[in-house]
Amino acid sequence: MTEQLTKTSGPGEPGPPPPRGTRLPRLTVAGHDITVETGLAALLVVFVVVAGSTTEAFLTEGNITNLLKQMVTTGLLAYGMLAVILTGGIDLSVGSVVAFSGIVAAGLSSGLPVPVAMAVGIASGIGFGLVNGALVARFQLAPFVVTLAALTTIRGLAFVYSETPVAPEKPGFFELGSAVIGPLPVSTLIMLGVFLVGGVFLSRTPAGRSLVAIGGSAETVRLAGIGVRRHIVLAYTISGACAGLAGVILASRVGIAQPSVGTAFELDAIAACVIGGASLAGGKGSVRATFAGVLVLALINNLLNLYDVQSFWQQVLKGLIIVAVILVQRTGRFRNAAVNDPNPGKASPS
Repeated sequence: MTEQLTKTSGPGEPGPPPPRGTRLPRLTVAGHDITVETGLAALLVVFVVVAGSTTEAFLTEGNITNLLKQMVTTGLLAYGMLAVILTGGIDLSVGSVVAFSGIVAAGLSSGLPVPVAMAVGIASGIGFGLVNGALVARFQLAPFVVTLAALTTIRGLAFVYSETPVAPEKPGFFELGSAVIGPLPVSTLIMLGVFLVGGVFLSRTPAGRSLVAIGGSAETVRLAGIGVRRHIVLAYTISGACAGLAGVILASRVGIAQPSVGTAFELDAIAACVIGGASLAGGKGSVRATFAGVLVLALINNLLNLYDVQSFWQQVLKGLIIVAVILVQRTGRFRNAAVNDPNPGKASPS
């Protein structure tokens, strides 16, 4: 094979085959591929420059603070969703969990200390995540089906708890969503802490690495003696905990909890993961890139609001962005695969 490739072509003989694709430029730092993160950072810079030059309201202190608060819900949901996606699953119930945990925390705050009421709200999210994970791992049910059923069940439970919005009466309930430390809202610091700790968990701990490995090959992980089922349950529990925390913070920030809130929140979380390069087939994803995806979505939402674009057109744009990103990633994988395997379908010479 080597001789065939290095042999000089004679007259009338076919020349060497043209390259089947061009390798996309890759950026690495200390052995880590940061191509996606760098591309998203460049996209963020473009957004900021365009927004700052086209609308005066974008760079005001009030708008930036509002942007930082609004991205918290999507950010928390996106991290939990990433943990599930890395295992090859999906969690469509997070929007309903946001509604349930928020309205339970707001309702209980009238008779319980505020921290206890909020803890119960977060615990409800953890419980829903445990149930989802157990159904997926123990009974081998499709994650899409399980979490779709959970979506409608939990939404119904939120309306069973209260058909009307619940307005907390204790001032302490609003501190979590409104307090600031220096220039940053406390809720934003909590979200950043989740991404920081979550990044260390997924990249530095055996449990986190197992989640990624399960998405690559669950059978290989099982043969290595690692409990696949309990790690899948762990992933859905993390997603439920993040959704419960997001619901409590959202209710605290807006000052009212509604059973109908959170509709389509799961789509924003999935979009942030996909924009960050996560593979919906599992085994591939980055906490840093997912956070960058959250920033991109937050900037898009903020800009569309500043430009007074109607909400349904915002949904159209988000859908188009997801499709475009997937197509770009798919094209990149095909090109790299073509370069790495110049003779696809043929056995390698021994």
